[in-house]
Amino acid sequence: MSRFQIDKDYVLRVLVDLLNTPSPTGDTEWAINFVQQEFAELDVPTQKTAKGALLAEAPGIAEARPRAITAHVDTLGLMVAQIKPNGRLRVTPLNGIVFPTIESEGVTIRTREDRPIRGSIVFANGAAHVNKDSREGKRDAATMEVRVDERTSNAEETRLLGIEVGDFVHLDPRVETSGSGFVRSRFLDDKAGVACLLGALKTLRDHGITPAQRTNLLISNFEEVGHGGMDGIPDDVVEYVVVDMACIGEGLNGDEYHCSLCVKDSNGPYSRALSGKLMNVAETAGIELKLDVYPFYGSDGGAYWQSGGRAEVALIGPGVDTSHGYERTHWDALADTTLLLAEYMAAD
Repeated sequence: MSRFQIDKDYVLRVLVDLLNTPSPTGDTEWAINFVQQEFAELDVPTQKTAKGALLAEAPGIAEARPRAITAHVDTLGLMVAQIKPNGRLRVTPLNGIVFPTIESEGVTIRTREDRPIRGSIVFANGAAHVNKDSREGKRDAATMEVRVDERTSNAEETRLLGIEVGDFVHLDPRVETSGSGFVRSRFLDDKAGVACLLGALKTLRDHGITPAQRTNLLISNFEEVGHGGMDGIPDDVVEYVVVDMACIGEGLNGDEYHCSLCVKDSNGPYSRALSGKLMNVAETAGIELKLDVYPFYGSDGGAYWQSGGRAEVALIGPGVDTSHGYERTHWDALADTTLLLAEYMAAD
């Protein structure tokens, strides 16, 4: 069994607060600042990279085999691509938006002057009594629009509100926790991973444990577009653990109640040796680790390797249902992931 007790209230508080802090790729400053404050309260010094990611370092008993752990704070989102003649907004997705899952969702447009303007995502000409395609028409960037919650009927009136092409559009996360242990929200990918990483650091601090090796920590902010994982990782790192959401679906082993270890994704296999080490750590701690292959998936680990990174790389994370949609996980998966990270950092 694990030697550690996780502070459940802390992990869930951090997760809910972070989920309610918008951070689509390219607009992550608020969330990075939030995480930086959490590191400060754990007495872990940080610095921001030129790209806006957050780097931290937890000193270790030794430095012979330095490690790194990463989780990403950037999420899916939207950006204004056009102010349409009717005053509504055509948007462009920030990577993997599944458009049917965001229909009728509330949004906040963040103007250049930081004025928040509310709206919602709707199917263009979406009245069922007017358009026979409203029920079965394809939902994508060309057929959906933002309906602005202001009195505007043309592009000029919308621009007078301060809205312009390039403004970020934040989707409402709709965070909800249940007494049965579920957390339901958009963007558990990968704010759940960030909360687990912070929870593991707090666990070590609460138990007076120093990491076995110097451990560099990266909160990346461009993972969803494929270039977050190399940002600031020291050249001498020999082990690199990526914490990201675990896939759930037909043909996979993972579920919402466990931590998963991905042995292969779209970029190929992860490190056999480091994956095996994590399996051994999990077995010793009594953590039931689910092994999986993800068919349509990439991580900061792949970006790190493709950028010339030389360390071994492994990928773990809590199981998240309906990835890139309205997602859900369970406390048991968060707890196992947090425990595994704490045990790994403490292990030789």
